[in-house]
Amino acid sequence: MEDLAHRTICLRCRRPERVCWCDRLTPLVSRTRACFLQHPREGRVPIGTARMAHLSLPNSEFHLGLDFGSHERVRALAAAGDTALLFPGDGALDPATLGPDRAPRTLIVVDGTWAQARKVIKRNPFLQALPRIGLRPPQPSNYRIRKEPSDECVSTIEAVVHVLGALEGEPDRFRPLLQAFDRMVDLQLEFAARRPGPPRVRNKKPVRLSRDGTVVELRSRPQDVVALYAESNAFPLESGMPGDPELIQLVAIRLATGERFEAVIAPRRPLAPHAALHLEIAEERILGGESVPGALGRFDSFLREGDLLCGWGRYAIDLLRAESGPERPFSDLRMAAARRLRRRPGGVEQAIRLLGQPELPVPIGDGRAGRRLAALAVLLVQLCADPGVEVRADPGVEVRADPGAEVRADPGVEVRADPGVDVRADPGAEPVANPESR
Repeated sequence: MEDLAHRTICLRCRRPERVCWCDRLTPLVSRTRACFLQHPREGRVPIGTARMAHLSLPNSEFHLGLDFGSHERVRALAAAGDTALLFPGDGALDPATLGPDRAPRTLIVVDGTWAQARKVIKRNPFLQALPRIGLRPPQPSNYRIRKEPSDECVSTIEAVVHVLGALEGEPDRFRPLLQAFDRMVDLQLEFAARRPGPPRVRNKKPVRLSRDGTVVELRSRPQDVVALYAESNAFPLESGMPGDPELIQLVAIRLATGERFEAVIAPRRPLAPHAALHLEIAEERILGGESVPGALGRFDSFLREGDLLCGWGRYAIDLLRAESGPERPFSDLRMAAARRLRRRPGGVEQAIRLLGQPELPVPIGDGRAGRRLAALAVLLVQLCADPGVEVRADPGVEVRADPGAEVRADPGVEVRADPGVDVRADPGAEPVANPESR
């Protein structure tokens, strides 16, 4: 009969007793209260570190969940004027630069994978309103039993040790908390090395490649493809401003000819506080933009019957339709990129890098929209490219998908760009644009 002693669970760390790390816990009292918010899925990960950090910090609390909107304790902590969120982002403060008079009394720490942590923050707008504290770890993580997205990513307990040390002016004071963490890592590696047989991995079933309907349609009618990107005037949910996001910038390019469309549209309600910053366009230009009927009338003249609009997600086309803009069939390039990569592609600029474009192309419009429209144009070439073929633009200009390979979208049909534009998708190639081609 199998010996079940190894399944005895420690009720404190919730790990089997033979890999229990409780004897290495070193409780330390901190001036800063730590509030851990753990995503429910992370709570099922046996080698997580948020509970370890909580057990090591008497001045801490631990809450499991996704939506804390009705959680009185968490809401009360967030409503206090001396609370900050440990999460990177625009405007995140370096804890080492905060003196005792500026350091928060409460630090909210969201625990989970990066995607899970972002979801918790997105689901709880009151967390988005908190000042953020970022982290530049002094050394790489010792989390050798779990894959991190990059060298700058560390475990929850490592992040808390670094940040508390910086906030309280004693960088080395909280390092003893890592003894339990190091013990857990060493035990996992030790048992993995002693385990007989091959590593315990799940063999994935072979993926049957199928034809992507979106790509098939794009290849069959390249002369009709129009890439589209739009920006909106949108207020945060917590602002209380009524109304839906409204269209204030629209850019498009017809890849077969290089024809471009661009419109900056005057907002119909007050401009959101950070709209100009996010759009990378001067506020005066936005406020002095053209009217909705004028912009959409020009866009209707730009389009042709039978055009196929393409965008990154449905946000642009939904903004256009909300303003009763011209109706055309629409293809979602984000879904096509996800199918090609077999993973979530992130933003369009990240997607073209994952598909082999090392450098971002030169913008083909103003602001953030022009930059992302250029990325959409490269993505279209990447999605429609087949090894061994070439997509030709104007004389002397090449759009390449593979070094030395030719890509034709349709026999006898040329995919044209602007004269002087070189959009490359092969490694080491650098996009060059004619500055007078706008």
